[in-house]
Amino acid sequence: MSAKIGVIGGGSWGSALCILLANKGYKVDFWIRNEEQVNEINRTRINTKYLPEVKIPETVQISNDLELVIRDKDVLVLAVPTHAVRETVKKIKDKIKDGQIIVNVAKGIENDTLMRISQIVREEAPNSKYAILSGPSHAEEVAKKMPTTVVVASEDKEVTKYIQEIFITPSFRVYAGSDVIGVELGGAVKNVVALGAGISDGLGYGDNTKAALMNRGIAEITRLGVKMGANRHTFTGLSGIGDLIVTCTSMHSRNRRCGIKIGEGMSLDEAIQSIGMVVEGVKTAKSVHYLSEEYDVELPISNAIYEVLYEGKNVKQAVDELMLRDKKNELEDVEW
Repeated sequence: MSAKIGVIGGGSWGSALCILLANKGYKVDFWIRNEEQVNEINRTRINTKYLPEVKIPETVQISNDLELVIRDKDVLVLAVPTHAVRETVKKIKDKIKDGQIIVNVAKGIENDTLMRISQIVREEAPNSKYAILSGPSHAEEVAKKMPTTVVVASEDKEVTKYIQEIFITPSFRVYAGSDVIGVELGGAVKNVVALGAGISDGLGYGDNTKAALMNRGIAEITRLGVKMGANRHTFTGLSGIGDLIVTCTSMHSRNRRCGIKIGEGMSLDEAIQSIGMVVEGVKTAKSVHYLSEEYDVELPISNAIYEVLYEGKNVKQAVDELMLRDKKNELEDVEW
């Protein structure tokens, strides 16, 4: 299969996907906003700030000229943070060809509109086709060819098959899906739960606590997802439980690391600054809080994290309140 691909966004995930695709033989152009970063990577072939241990192949053309990177491409990979998606798509929408495929790999929900990324892309570039690539996939491990599995979902079956074929490699297995809502929500909301898992670690709590957070966290994600039109079975898959496990347990996870700092007593701003990169779950926590109100869905863990981050609630008080909530039946919200 021959395809020309533009990767937009100079972080760790964009870099890892450039490496994966170039190693498979595709013509890849890579857009990075910062000119100094572009010059450094062109000189060293290493993205020192975001992916310092793996070289980007010489065949990848790196530029801060966005129009050059998207020109004549079959596929555009959108690898910018969620808060930058709308601005980025607005910049390129007049250059997008009818039917051009946009593959999103960011995981979040826009704060102001509470839109998922597919909705943003549909609003700003309605002539494009959309797919979401998500799952338990740390960029650091993908770039080193460690076995990884993800899912690609699109409302267009042919787009799903096409993107599956482009990205699949012996070390990067891609499953096909169609539940765009579920895959997007699973990837976004698990970051909020991972902040909670990190806070738990920072407080010195153990495996029991983390297991409880993860288990009840996936229950919350499913509850919200079903209310928003997703298939509940999606959340038992790679973009649900799979992504939740890796993000809550790995030190590669910015969300978990940020949560640890908060649990240890840092302020939110101090914790974010110490990570030095975008922590998607921080902004997503605000979106999820408002979605819980809009859809009238009970999300006690997510809302407790929101209160810790944005209302100054003491973390130990938040844990106590979660533990002392009214008694529940574990499966009371399951529809048989």
